[in-house]
Amino acid sequence: MKRRIALMGAAAAVALMPLAASADRGDSGHLNLIYWQAPSIMNVYLSGGTKEQEASSIVLEPLARYDAEGVLTPWLVDEIPTVENGGVSEDLMSITWRITPGLLWSDGTPLTSADVAFTAEYCMHPEGGCAQLRNFNDIESVEVVDDLTVTVHFTVPKPVPYGPFVSAASPIIQRAQFENCLGARAPECTEANFSPIGTGPFRVTDFRPNDVIQLEANPNFRDPMLPNFATVTLKGGGDAASAGRAVMETGEMDYAWNLQLAPDVIATMAQGGQGVPVSAFGTLVERIEMNLTDPSPSLAPEIRSTREAPHPILSDIRVREALSRAIDRELLVEIGYGTAGRPACNIVPNPPVFASEANDNCIPQDLDRARALLDEAGWVPGPDGIRVKDGVRLVMDYQSSTNAVRQDFQALIQQWWREIGVEANLRNVNASVFFGGDPGSPDTFQKFYADVEMYANNFTGTDPESYLGAWRCGLEPRPSTQWQGENINRFCDPEYDALHHELAQTAAIEDRGRIARELNDILVQNFVVVPLVDRGRVDAHANSLGGVQLNVWDSGLWNIADWYRIQ
Repeated sequence: MKRRIALMGAAAAVALMPLAASADRGDSGHLNLIYWQAPSIMNVYLSGGTKEQEASSIVLEPLARYDAEGVLTPWLVDEIPTVENGGVSEDLMSITWRITPGLLWSDGTPLTSADVAFTAEYCMHPEGGCAQLRNFNDIESVEVVDDLTVTVHFTVPKPVPYGPFVSAASPIIQRAQFENCLGARAPECTEANFSPIGTGPFRVTDFRPNDVIQLEANPNFRDPMLPNFATVTLKGGGDAASAGRAVMETGEMDYAWNLQLAPDVIATMAQGGQGVPVSAFGTLVERIEMNLTDPSPSLAPEIRSTREAPHPILSDIRVREALSRAIDRELLVEIGYGTAGRPACNIVPNPPVFASEANDNCIPQDLDRARALLDEAGWVPGPDGIRVKDGVRLVMDYQSSTNAVRQDFQALIQQWWREIGVEANLRNVNASVFFGGDPGSPDTFQKFYADVEMYANNFTGTDPESYLGAWRCGLEPRPSTQWQGENINRFCDPEYDALHHELAQTAAIEDRGRIARELNDILVQNFVVVPLVDRGRVDAHANSLGGVQLNVWDSGLWNIADWYRIQ
C-alpha cells in the first residue's frame, strides 16, 4: 500500500510536481461503489441528505476533517488553528486558517483564501437556502488576509470554532465556478451542482441524478501517487439487500454503503465469501419526527412551512408523548439491527459526555400510559377503536423512505398505535427522492408533507453544537429558502435558542456536556423528536479492497484516495 505524502514543509513542491511523475497514480484500475440511496446532486449545500454528502466528499474537500477515530485532522491546511499556536484569538472571537501552499483545483487553477470566503458567502446568502447553514452559526464576517490566509470573525466568543469549512458537511467550493450561483439562483446552476470542480482525489466525468456517477482521478491532486484507482463508478438505486449481495455474494461491487438490513440477512450474505461487513457506532439515530405545523394540502406552501398554522393534533404534547410511549424500542432493535443497534432515548447518543441519562424511561413500552394520555387529551375511542375528538378521527400520515427495515418498523408502529386508538396511514418514498434536494418535489423530508416521518440523522465530528443549532427559530425549510433548512419540525423556543447561544460561548467540556444534554432533553422531553434506535453504521467492502477505514464521524469515503486493490 502506498502512503499519503504528508502535507508539511515540502507540500508545495509535491503538489506542483508534473503529472508525468505520477506513474503509479491509478494503478489499481477501476473501483465500483454502490449507494442504494442514489445521490441527486453533488453540491452538499443544496441537500441535507447523507448520500449527497458522501458522494460529494470524493470531489469537494474541507480545510479540516475528522478521521476514523473522531480526531480533527488538517486536510487543506498544515495545522489546526488553536489558541496555543495563534490560530484562534485569545478572546475566541476569530479563527485564522492558513491554506497549504501549492494546492490546485482539478481544473489546474490555485486554491486561494478567496474561495474559502466565497464558500461562506454562498451558504450564508440571505436570499438562498443552504442545507448546511448550521455550520456557519455566529459568523460576523470572513476576511481574506492574503492569498492563503483567511480569518473567520464571530459575533460571540467561540471556544469550539470548528464549524465552518470543517468536515464533509462544509467543504470549499470554487468561486470561479459558483460566483453566478448565489442566493435564489443556486439551484439553477446545474452544471456546477452536478460536476463541481474540487480539490479531492477524483473529478466527475458524468453525472446522472438518482442513477450513476462516473469519476476519474484528479490529474491535479496534491499527491502525484494518489489516488490508487484511475476511475470510479458510484452506482445508485436498488435497495440495501441488493447492494449487500453485490459486494459480499456476487463480487460485482467493491463497496456498499449503509446496509440497513436485519442482522441475520447480513450474516447470511457474508457467507458468500466475496466481502465483509464493517460497522461502528457514532451519532446516527433512527427517529420519528413530529410535524408541529398543519400539513394540509388545502393550505398554501408558505403557511404549511411556518408556525402560522399549528398542527391540529400534534400541537398537543400529550398526543406526541402517547405516540412515543406506545413504541417497543427493544423489539425494533431486535428485528432491525441486532448487535448493530441499541434502544435510543436521545438524539445525541455519543460521545458519552454529551449523552443524557434523563430519558431512559422511554425504553419500556407503556401502552396503558399512552392510552391515559390520549384520554386526558380528550380523544375518545370510537366504534372501530380509533379515537375521535370534536368529530375528528385520530389519524396520522406516517411517511419514511423505502427500505425493508423501515417498512418493518412502520408496520409494527402502526400496530402499536392502533392498540392505543391511533390510525396510521403508511407511506414510503424512494430514498433518492425523499433525501434529495429538489425544491420542486413534494416528497422531500424537508417539506414534510405528512404528520410524522421517520429516518436517521447524525452530525459530523464529536461536538454537537452545530447539530443542535438546527432547531433554532428561523431555520425552517420554506419556499424562500428553496425548501432547504434542518428545522423540519418547525420547532421554535426562545429558551432553547438562548441555551444554544450559551453553548456556543462555553469552553469547559463538562459545561458543554451539561448544556448539550439540556438541549437534547428539551427536544426529546417535548417529543418534538422521538428517538428509536442508536444505529451502528454497517457498510461492506470486497475482500480485494484495501485501505478502507470506516468513519462514522465524517464521510465514509474520507480516505478513498488511499484505497487500493489487493493483488
